[in-house]
Amino acid sequence: MSTVTAEQYDGWTEEQCADVEIVGGVVVARPSRSARHNRIARLVANALDDAGGADWNADCGFDLRLRDVPLDNRCPDVVVYRADTVEEMPARPEHVLLVVEVVSPGSETTDRLVKPDQYAKAGIPFYWRVEQAAGRVAVVHTCLLDEASRVYRAGEVFTGLVKAAVPFPVEVDLTDLP
Repeated sequence: MSTVTAEQYDGWTEEQCADVEIVGGVVVARPSRSARHNRIARLVANALDDAGGADWNADCGFDLRLRDVPLDNRCPDVVVYRADTVEEMPARPEHVLLVVEVVSPGSETTDRLVKPDQYAKAGIPFYWRVEQAAGRVAVVHTCLLDEASRVYRAGEVFTGLVKAAVPFPVEVDLTDLP
């Protein structure tokens, strides 16, 4: 199995990069996302973008370069990053404050175990995981990085209505999703 380098990936077209992530230099297909998944990600991103003020941007689904060798290139559902780095893509962990993953069928293990471990080792201060199941209210698990161990510690858990104080005050209403 051949691996992809950062230089090779950076030369790919937008279409080639769509719906893939690179883990340890290996191309991994991202599971397809439902309309509900995409709506949750957009609602969370919009709320975080508004709450972040002039210093922080929040966007959905773009490349986050965790490591160049071997290449680890993830595409979180939502990324909160320093506004003054908007032109620096792919985003780098040192510019990122928070990543959010919306768990879907097919992404459970990756979003609950693999990605948080990678994000923590990269030094990203906050991680949120949104658990969503058809017919149920979304549950948001917030995690904070323990700098010494580079492991996330459980923070607050919100069901439906998120009223988080960190990384900055933000409110997201996920109670009335279809």
